[in-house]
Amino acid sequence: MTSTSGRTDGRELAPGVVVLSTAVALISVGVGALLVLASATGHAAGPWQSPEALSPGLLGAAMAGVAPALLTVGRSGSWEEVRTLIWPLAVVLVGLFTVSLLNGGALRVVSGGPVFLVLFSLGWVATLALLAVGAVVCLVSQLRRPVRAPVARTAPLPGWSKPALALLGAGWFGLGTGLLVAPAFWGALVPWAVSRADAQGLGVWALALGVGVLGSLAEDDLARIRPALLSVPLVALAAAVLLAVHASAVDWGSGPALSLVGLVVGLLVTGVSGRLLWSRHLAAATG
Repeated sequence: MTSTSGRTDGRELAPGVVVLSTAVALISVGVGALLVLASATGHAAGPWQSPEALSPGLLGAAMAGVAPALLTVGRSGSWEEVRTLIWPLAVVLVGLFTVSLLNGGALRVVSGGPVFLVLFSLGWVATLALLAVGAVVCLVSQLRRPVRAPVARTAPLPGWSKPALALLGAGWFGLGTGLLVAPAFWGALVPWAVSRADAQGLGVWALALGVGVLGSLAEDDLARIRPALLSVPLVALAAAVLLAVHASAVDWGSGPALSLVGLVVGLLVTGVSGRLLWSRHLAAATG
C-alpha cells in the first residue's frame, strides 16, 4: 500500500505490535504443539482439568495454526494490512486470561495434578497476564498513531463472496458469544464432553475467528487481509486433524456436530479461495 510519491499510506505500524505478534507466535508454536501432541496421544494437558483431551487439543491447534501468520506481521507496511489479525489476537489474549481467572478453581495449580501440569498451569496464567496487558498497551499506542494518507482498496472482495463471509463470521461470532456468556447452556450443546473452562476457552477462539472473518468483510480488500488469509486455513486444518483423531468422542449425529463441520470447512474454503483470488490479482497486475 504505497502512494505515488513512494510513501506508505495508512497508519504506521507500531513496533510494539510487531514485537507482540512475534512473541505470541513463538510461544504459540511451542505451547500449541505440546497441547496438540498430548491430545493426539489421549492426554488432556491443558492448564485446567478437562473431561476430554479434544478441547485442550483444539486450543493448541488454533495456537499453532495462527503462529505462521503472526510471524509475517513485521513485513507489513501499515496497520490496515494486519488489523484483521491483531484484533482477534487481542480477543484471544485478553479472553483466555479472563477465562483462566474466572475458572481459577479448575486450574491445575489450584486443583492439583502432575507436577508438570501444575507448573504449566502457573506459567499459562503468568504469561497470559503479561501478553494481555501488552496487547492492550500496544493497541492503544497503535491507535494513537496518525494516518499518513487514506488507504485505497486495490483488490476488493468479489460480490459473491460477501454473503458467505457474513454467514461464516456471524456463525463463529455467535457460537463464541454463547459459549462465553452462557457456558452451562451452550457447553451442553458441544458434541463432546466439556467443562465450564473448556466451553469458555473454546468460546474465546470462536469469538476471535468471528471477529477476524467479519473484520475481513468490513475491510473488503484482499491486500489488507493477507495475513489473516494465511492463518484461517491452517487453523481449520489443525482443528480437522484433531477432530478426526478424536472422532470416537464426538457425537457426529447431532446438529451441533454438523454445524461445527460446516464452520470448519467454511474457514478452510475461505482461506484457500482468498489466497487463490489474491494470486490471480497479482498475476493480473503484473501481467
